Amino acid sequence: MNPIKGILLKICAVLLFITMSSLIKAASGRVPAGEVVFFRSFCALPIIIIWLAVRRDLRTGLRVKSPLGHFWRGFAGTIAMGSGFAGLALLPLPEVTALAYAAPLLTVVFAAMFLGEEVRAFRLSAVALGLVGVLIILGPRLTLLNDPAGDAGAAAGALLVLMGAVCAALAQIYVRKLVQSEQTSAIVFYFSITSTVLSLLTIPFGWVVPTGQEATLLITAGLLGGVGQIFLTSAYRFADASVVAPFDYVSMIFALAIGYFIFDEVPTHSMLAGAALIVTAGVIIILREHKLGLERAQQRKSTTPQG
Repeated sequence: MNPIKGILLKICAVLLFITMSSLIKAASGRVPAGEVVFFRSFCALPIIIIWLAVRRDLRTGLRVKSPLGHFWRGFAGTIAMGSGFAGLALLPLPEVTALAYAAPLLTVVFAAMFLGEEVRAFRLSAVALGLVGVLIILGPRLTLLNDPAGDAGAAAGALLVLMGAVCAALAQIYVRKLVQSEQTSAIVFYFSITSTVLSLLTIPFGWVVPTGQEATLLITAGLLGGVGQIFLTSAYRFADASVVAPFDYVSMIFALAIGYFIFDEVPTHSMLAGAALIVTAGVIIILREHKLGLERAQQRKSTTPQG
């Protein structure tokens, strides 16, 4: 265990992912979301394969016991990516980033619904706090649906990003099931395979031939996504999840800076207030999970026969 190394790897992963989102946003004005998903997934595959080969996991790590589980994880994750990428074309980068933070909150709810995990009032209160933050961000967008002079595109973007967060939470539920029987390397690899194949099904809906600049942006985004996935996976090898997970929210700092200096996006007061509530709720849940984990470990230790 090396917590400092784990934290640094997590911050690097977050920076790579937010840079990837920025490149996709720059290219998504004309390129459809399904095509963006293809570039993101397919271009990450060489990086992932090299990583697996270096770790000597290429053969043993790609064996699967639950092909259907990998498919459903890939299906939910692909919908999440496509929805998020579509939202990037319609909303400011910091707003998309803040709404995406709803995924961990919804994961708590879905874990109780589908996995039978016990969720007490404390964590439910934190989830409620975070969802209030989501509503604060969505409020100004959704009121525009009834306003003929409003920005319907921004309202649609907000709904797309929220749908992406829901699907990302469902994907996380599938991951929790898969880790009981599958290796992490297999989960990472087959997600890229599944999302690449599924993205090809969107060709009839209007793919375009990207310009040289668009292709460069999308290929770079895919490569960064692959490297970011490796950094993210490696971070959890060097530190506990409760240590590195809060650094997900560093992405908001990066998103605000990139949005302001690159895309001329000035955050609104409602977006900042909502994001603050979501981040607070997320950190509360992470700390609570850490405490519960310590209590469970202590209980196991006390019930283990001695001698």
